[in-house]
Amino acid sequence: MQYPKKVTIGDITVRDGFQHEEKYIPAEAKLWLTEQLMLAGFKHIEVTNLGNPVGMPQFKDADPLMKALHHSKRVAHLINDVSLTAVTIREKAVERAIENRKEGFGPDRILFMVSTSESHHIKNSGLTLKDYWKMAEKYIKLAHDAGIKVNGTVSTIWGCPIEGPTDMHKAVDYAKRWFDIGVNDVEHADHDGSASPDRIYRYFSMLMDEFQNPNKHIVHLHTTRGWGLANVLGALQAGMTNYEATMGGIGGQPANFVSGVPVSGTGDYYYADPSLVGLVSTEDLVVMMDEMGIETNLDIDKILEIGRMTERIVGRRLRSECIKTGRIPKSLTGRGPSVEIPSRSDIV
Repeated sequence: MQYPKKVTIGDITVRDGFQHEEKYIPAEAKLWLTEQLMLAGFKHIEVTNLGNPVGMPQFKDADPLMKALHHSKRVAHLINDVSLTAVTIREKAVERAIENRKEGFGPDRILFMVSTSESHHIKNSGLTLKDYWKMAEKYIKLAHDAGIKVNGTVSTIWGCPIEGPTDMHKAVDYAKRWFDIGVNDVEHADHDGSASPDRIYRYFSMLMDEFQNPNKHIVHLHTTRGWGLANVLGALQAGMTNYEATMGGIGGQPANFVSGVPVSGTGDYYYADPSLVGLVSTEDLVVMMDEMGIETNLDIDKILEIGRMTERIVGRRLRSECIKTGRIPKSLTGRGPSVEIPSRSDIV
């Protein structure tokens, strides 16, 4: 099997991971985690959502968190080489990102999102796809004028929790449309674990037939049904080189109940048990890549330490296996029994 020799992994725990938590994660914990991710070598980190915090109070600390990061002495030597992303689904969030950028603490990159399913898209953004494309084209230019890079995400590629099966060809067309209106990169999202490994391989093969170069394409996979790393393998076989993950495999639809208070989020959960959803685990992903001989340029031992602390932050056992089992030794441990090797003359 042919795989890339090197990949880029971004961590999106502080935004996508924590947005699904039903207790508020303190800004101090988010700051600590972001700093540690930088120190472990991550160059792409998704930090917050600049939308209205009334519906998503997990991000009521967006501005203080970004300010603290830009004033952090612990990562002052790294921050200029790290891309910090904020989600900006609608106009006011983009305007906030631009204003914050002018003030010196705004994001380096923002994220827009479309779904190939109209129902899912309207629920997520409040706009029809036609109106959203028009809005995005205008605000991508405004963001670029402010020195902010833009990601365009395509969701419901392999299925919609509202409408059911979707057409993968439409997602390729949407990726082309994102680039046509000026995005810097495109994220391809299995937002709820609908994809199976064969369809992952088929889609990203179609994508590479269209674009050839994988560098501006990001693989975003969930592991709701336990297929996350199998799906990563399918994407690797198709030649994809950019991935996103979260510590402990947490994340999903914005919580509609935070620290004892019901909130709007994005409405009712799509799934019966919200504890079973989540992205591919960062810890398990980097260990698997390492075992496959694929370079990540990340400090894997530190990532496992961060994973153990993330469990303490959220207050429960998460979905990483490798923070418990550890890495596989690369050389003899020296702990085996002492065995006398027979001489040639002793062998009958």
